[in-house]
Amino acid sequence: MKDTEKLKLLNESINQVRNEINKVIIGQKDTIEQLLIALFAKGHCLLIGVPGLAKTLLIRTLSQTLNLKFSRIQFTPDLMPSDITGTEVIEENITTRQKEFRFVQGPIFANIVLADEINRTPPKTQSALLEAMQEHNVTAAGTTYALDEPFFVLATQNPIEQEGTYPLPEAQLDRFMFNIWLDYPTYDEEKEIVRSTTADYIPEVNKVLNAEQIIEFQNLIRRIPVAENVVDFAVRIARATRPNNGALKIIKDFIAYGAGPRASQYLILGAKAKAALNGKFTPDIDDIRSVAAPVLRHRIVTNFNAEADNVSHNEIIEALLKEISI
Repeated sequence: MKDTEKLKLLNESINQVRNEINKVIIGQKDTIEQLLIALFAKGHCLLIGVPGLAKTLLIRTLSQTLNLKFSRIQFTPDLMPSDITGTEVIEENITTRQKEFRFVQGPIFANIVLADEINRTPPKTQSALLEAMQEHNVTAAGTTYALDEPFFVLATQNPIEQEGTYPLPEAQLDRFMFNIWLDYPTYDEEKEIVRSTTADYIPEVNKVLNAEQIIEFQNLIRRIPVAENVVDFAVRIARATRPNNGALKIIKDFIAYGAGPRASQYLILGAKAKAALNGKFTPDIDDIRSVAAPVLRHRIVTNFNAEADNVSHNEIIEALLKEISI
């Protein structure tokens, strides 16, 4: 099958995935779209939202639709790295009567891993998850164990309760492809949520894709060609966030540190995935613009002036996109 035919098949499959998710999740269309883009671009997501916005339900429904193994880890201050990756236990060999070590896999051994409230656990435990995200394997007692593919991590943070938390350093935040903000539902959406969740009806979610097909589509997206002007636009956006000589006034005034080269890479990968999921054969400038906020939001570090003037990351990115010409 040619790549163009595979792209058409991907678009049809994704439309079915959206329909299945919408049976359970009301609203959150942008969030669903960004999760799918990150998954097919082989990235990971950091979700920021207050409790009760159906983050766990959304991710569980996504895993059911894609026929992937799902695992949820509740991060707490006493969580140890071995609670995530797994640990070795001593057991007796029935045949030889000898005691030997056996590795028991932790919850990280799944296709979709929800790291709930990742900022509630100490840096040592956070790093165990982040290493697995980067390397796609786990090392225990000198032995390396490969994680199943596809491997997709979604970490959540509560923006309200900051007491007793361990915020992720900027270098570790950079591991996440997208930073997704979940907002409250609209009035009509909330009414529909209340109706559907208080009735005696549980919608049935059908499986649309499997792990093998997802891996094939992930590789397909990497092969999508990108025009030179689109690459140039992505690089200029990332470089424009850095408050050095020649930077825009809003960047000089409110940004302490800008985004690194990984931002340019994820802008292109995100644009490729968005184009493919929507039936296009190559990304354009609009695709770059549409993924700019979730890619850059956690990669720019604001200074005291931004905090004093109550200027948000989104406002800075929006102003930046208006200033950068095609």
